[in-house]
Amino acid sequence: MTQFREIASGLRFPEGPIAMPDGSVILVEIERQTLTRVQPDGRQEIIAKTGGGPNGAAMGPDGKCYICNNGGFTWGTDDGLLHPTGQAEDYAGGRIERVDLETGAVEVLYSECNGHPLSGPNDIVFDGQGNFWFTDLGKVRERELNHGAIYYARCDGSLIIEAMHPLAKPNGIGLSPDDKRLYAAETDAGRLVAWDIVGEGQLSRKAWPAIEWGDVVISPEGNIRFDSLALEANGNICVATLMTGGITVAAPEGGVVEVIPLPDVMTTNICFGGPGLQTAYITLAATGRLIAMDWPRPGLPLHFLNK
Repeated sequence: MTQFREIASGLRFPEGPIAMPDGSVILVEIERQTLTRVQPDGRQEIIAKTGGGPNGAAMGPDGKCYICNNGGFTWGTDDGLLHPTGQAEDYAGGRIERVDLETGAVEVLYSECNGHPLSGPNDIVFDGQGNFWFTDLGKVRERELNHGAIYYARCDGSLIIEAMHPLAKPNGIGLSPDDKRLYAAETDAGRLVAWDIVGEGQLSRKAWPAIEWGDVVISPEGNIRFDSLALEANGNICVATLMTGGITVAAPEGGVVEVIPLPDVMTTNICFGGPGLQTAYITLAATGRLIAMDWPRPGLPLHFLNK
């Protein structure tokens, strides 16, 4: 069994962890609709109430927290495990939000692109220029499914670009150590796909019939689904894995390096912090826990946070 330390419990479907320099971890609670700070001793404080469904989160160059808000889910509990079941009854669209950590003030930065509403923004990563890429998972309704997409945006609200569409439920997103390659995990397909970045908001597009127009890094067999991700300093991609529960580590050139099992079928995200960035903080969403474990390799420093 994988050895880990439980930092906090009682969280309401945690996601989007950010390991802060002071030792705390900022994360979202999707079901509670909050941005929450968890102290090293497990104490929790609500930074902001966002409404909707706060999902991925990242620190920007201005010291504010940028959130992918998916617009909200309905929820169910099976065998004591919390999980989303569909679109919230009060769903009014997705958005990118910016939160002031000092005051808790929430502002909407983007809610559409070229007249097309954002459906379900999911995960976010900043590049070294202070702008960001994010996935839009789409939205599932009883008899409909919105297509997903990858977007690029400037953090001052002046530009948003639809970089890749349509995609099949893109979820986790990350950048290679040199910021030249973009990775995205597809939830239902259980697939990790990569693209070269060829310009501002521009991704290389392979010719048909390439899978999702990019390079497939891994596509493991079996009943798995992929959620959010983080990178190691050596370029490996660590993908939170649903259904089986755990973290799947992929090599950038392709292939699975290792699979680290964890006791939650909704293992939703991972980030790195601590000395040498060799502590992995992982959200176990269905059981409402934030855990930490020693990681065999250092994580990739994030722009505007770990450097």
